[in-house]
Amino acid sequence: MLSRYSRALSTKCLHSHAYAFRSTATLKSQVGAPMEAYNSTLTDANKLDTKPKAVTQLFINGKFVDSKSTEFHNVLNPATQELVTKVPEITEDEFNHAVANAVQAQKQWAVTPAAIRQRYLFDYQRILRDSQDDIAKAITLEHGKTNADSVGDVFRGLEVVEQACNAVTAMMGETSRDVARGIDTYSYKEPLGVTAGICPFNFPAMIPLWMYPVALATGNAMILKPSERTPTAAMLLMELLNRVDIPPGLVNVVHGGKGCVDKICDHPDIRAVSFVGSNTAGEYIHQRATSHNKRAQCNMGAKNHGTVLPDADKKSSINALTGAAFGSTGQRCMALPVVLLVGDANKWLDDFVAVAKELKVGPGDAKDTDVAPLCAPGAKERVEAYIQSAIDEGAKVVLDGRGVKVDGYPDGNFVGPTIITGVEPGMKCYDEEIFGPVMLIKQCKTLDEAIQLTNNNRYGNGCAIFTNNGPAARKFEREVNVGQIGINLPIPVPLPFFSFTGG
Repeated sequence: MLSRYSRALSTKCLHSHAYAFRSTATLKSQVGAPMEAYNSTLTDANKLDTKPKAVTQLFINGKFVDSKSTEFHNVLNPATQELVTKVPEITEDEFNHAVANAVQAQKQWAVTPAAIRQRYLFDYQRILRDSQDDIAKAITLEHGKTNADSVGDVFRGLEVVEQACNAVTAMMGETSRDVARGIDTYSYKEPLGVTAGICPFNFPAMIPLWMYPVALATGNAMILKPSERTPTAAMLLMELLNRVDIPPGLVNVVHGGKGCVDKICDHPDIRAVSFVGSNTAGEYIHQRATSHNKRAQCNMGAKNHGTVLPDADKKSSINALTGAAFGSTGQRCMALPVVLLVGDANKWLDDFVAVAKELKVGPGDAKDTDVAPLCAPGAKERVEAYIQSAIDEGAKVVLDGRGVKVDGYPDGNFVGPTIITGVEPGMKCYDEEIFGPVMLIKQCKTLDEAIQLTNNNRYGNGCAIFTNNGPAARKFEREVNVGQIGINLPIPVPLPFFSFTGG
């Protein structure tokens, strides 16, 4: 989230300016401001209190504050339907106060040397690393995902903080001497100001950590809106920000649903919006934010395809695709729910079913759970409706996860692993993102047919091929038009020092 512009200066004036700067710089001017004098005294992190508040608080100017709202969103434990916390719908005055506070904090932060900002983030990644397990417990309670998935959620976010510690290099500008006689051009990267992040429910730690550490590293402030379904992880991340003494006001957390989103998109002091979530919401946010002259970055839905050639290693391919389809209960944009079996690989169908049957459905905090409950209210009914629509449109359910029973959890949002064959483009289950533990298997005669199906898919966030044939892998990599490609790798999510491209 950097603004970029060029300045053209005459060579004579540039040398004069540089000389004057060196003659007036002193040790005092380098370290005189409190932010610039920052030096870490951080000790090992104390345990976080992971129990959610009865009513989730706002976080403004470095303080946790109670909202005066009278509207609330209930957060329920997906395995039990017990009330975990209530999330307020932020009021207009509270929202405006959060933004005004961020505007003021960002002015000083923007002129804080990049190396100083870096030191705060070095401390933050260290204390975050020590707190991964605590944050993961809160994620499992509210989202429902397994503990292993929750720890991975935090760790993938931690990797972005580590990369943000190295943002100084990416922030460097460019120079070109003598673009005209006696004229040099300098390009600087400048902070935008106040930015905003709108986060989904499915990665309560990772997605916020994609956003505000990078904003902080580059001299910006951020208004962060966690999902109203999974708010506590973000609040624990703010507690850690306070522990490293990040100047207050640089990250303010606001809560709510569509009303809060509209406030973000409309507020004149917010310069850019970053969003991760569904297509419907993303398209709305992009249109509304850009209509107010904001930059908008929207990462949206997916329907990723995996192609399996008959020469692939059978066991490892089936295990990889099973994990990619049913891991995190299918609630991730990089899930791989569509499997294209080419040629004799079509004979592997019974093996896919056998492996999926062995997965255990249960609460996320049970050690032996493979498939946890769905998070969102109504998600169970929505996923089951997609399964029924497949039957109605002529597909065949060879493994049906509807009606699964979990001892001790009669009210949980459980849907077991489901495998559907005979799917075709045009079917609702094929065309739309199900966001649940459902694998669709389609038979293909040739690799060319599989590539064509992959390219015709409008939601190509990522794709994969499983093969031991080098030329086939190269053909696939060159001819698919999807941004992220895995070769014998089911979920080709890039590390933070690469871009997250999609298709």
